[in-house]
Amino acid sequence: MIENARSHDPGDSLKIAYLHTDADRLDRIGRDSFDLVLANMSLMDIEDGESSIREVGRVLRRGGRFVASISHPCFDNGSNSGWLVEKVLFETRVYRRMRAYRTPFAEEIPWRMQSGEKRYTRSFHRPLSWYARVFHASGLAITALEEPEPTEEFLEKESDGAGFLEVPLHLVLEATKL
Repeated sequence: MIENARSHDPGDSLKIAYLHTDADRLDRIGRDSFDLVLANMSLMDIEDGESSIREVGRVLRRGGRFVASISHPCFDNGSNSGWLVEKVLFETRVYRRMRAYRTPFAEEIPWRMQSGEKRYTRSFHRPLSWYARVFHASGLAITALEEPEPTEEFLEKESDGAGFLEVPLHLVLEATKL
């Protein structure tokens, strides 16, 4: 990914410093260094999420923002969640089944690659209260919470599109460093 990013600025005119490290150990980054930290669909895949969020709080300047998108912990809970389809007369209703919400756990999540091969990502389910508690302990106040709706393009390609309109599977949190 770093090589790809560098290829977009071959003369290094932007003077970007690239760093490869674990999110829970940002030792090479000084305290109060950034105005904005983004975590796109990654917090739920980081084993030590608490240390990672604590590090975000450390490297953000006061008033800086942390924006994170995650799988919605209320509705997307690995093998403990799934779609239920009910057909009554001429109407189809789609529901989201959910269990084991309150208990943090790790699970291998399968992904089907374009080649048909299966790959796995280790994912860590944590309830919303865990995120709120850890953000607060890291000096971060949640200032916005969004549950994005699917795009038309997504709905056209997705066979379970009706459910996505009713039940959000993603969550975007914004927090400000106090």
